Amino acid sequence: MTVPRPRPAQSGNGTVVPPNGDATTLRLGYGTNGFANHRLDDALAVLADLGYDGVALTLDHDHLDPFAPGLTRRIAAVARRLDALGLGVMIETGARYLLDPWHKHAPTLLHDDPTRRIEFLRRAVRIGADLGAEAVSFWAGVRPETVSPQCAWDRLVAGCASVIDAADSAGVTLGFEPEPGMLVESITDWRRLHAALDAPARFGITLDIGHCRCLEPWPVPQCVAEVADHLVNVQIDDMRRGVHEHLEFGTGEIDFPPVLAALAEAGYRGLVAVELPRDSHAAPDVAARSIDFLRAAATSTIGDRRRQKVPADALCSASTDATDRDTDRRVE
Repeated sequence: MTVPRPRPAQSGNGTVVPPNGDATTLRLGYGTNGFANHRLDDALAVLADLGYDGVALTLDHDHLDPFAPGLTRRIAAVARRLDALGLGVMIETGARYLLDPWHKHAPTLLHDDPTRRIEFLRRAVRIGADLGAEAVSFWAGVRPETVSPQCAWDRLVAGCASVIDAADSAGVTLGFEPEPGMLVESITDWRRLHAALDAPARFGITLDIGHCRCLEPWPVPQCVAEVADHLVNVQIDDMRRGVHEHLEFGTGEIDFPPVLAALAEAGYRGLVAVELPRDSHAAPDVAARSIDFLRAAATSTIGDRRRQKVPADALCSASTDATDRDTDRRVE
């Protein structure tokens, strides 16, 4: 079953974007997790001024906190701001310490008590519905050492089913992201989860282009083709094989013109949002360089560059939470 495609098929200026295989019609966005030091209003204004078509809005302490007072009023204000700036929106749920000030990403759907995570995701769905978001993205989490693989899987399936129920009621599309080091880290893992959930109509995939280079067995453009029928959200960044580190474009190993061409050929109409969560210290400059790079890549022909073939089993290692520097590089 094919999931509903992202609702908007327009650029930031309202121009209809046909699924014609032209990479220059892709709609470019930027993740607000890369603007962590900016007020949300200011981050949106900067991105609109730079020419982005939308934002991937990570719900966090300073960016539409779903647990702070006055949520309905604040959602309405953000909706007006997005509309005034002509920006589309995706909802992201990867805030590191929103739910637990001591433990990154905790609790996940895999923990003994996932109640707060499930409530967070239900609120994210509500916010997505109220903002007219193209999809709400979430992931599995890292399996706690005290939880067996089968127990973690059962918890994930049950938790996803609960979120899917909320999304069905709200008419919101979900994008589940395979994340290196997490219980679901690959396209193959996502397919297994999708099947375990009986292929829900609103349960699509969030594809991070960098992750494809990091650990998938196929060339990056083929990864796009593999999930084209279920693709509802795209994150884009550079990366190296076997290293889960989100890099600025041109500093990793990805050849982007073929990737953008694959997205266009797939008829993908959602946001292609830059995912650089470690670059908030220079957010406006990084965002400006990023959109210039992607525009140039979209209009260029495929170069003659050839990459050395990397064995398919040279995969990212799972997070062990050994050190802050090490684990943050593996599970963003």
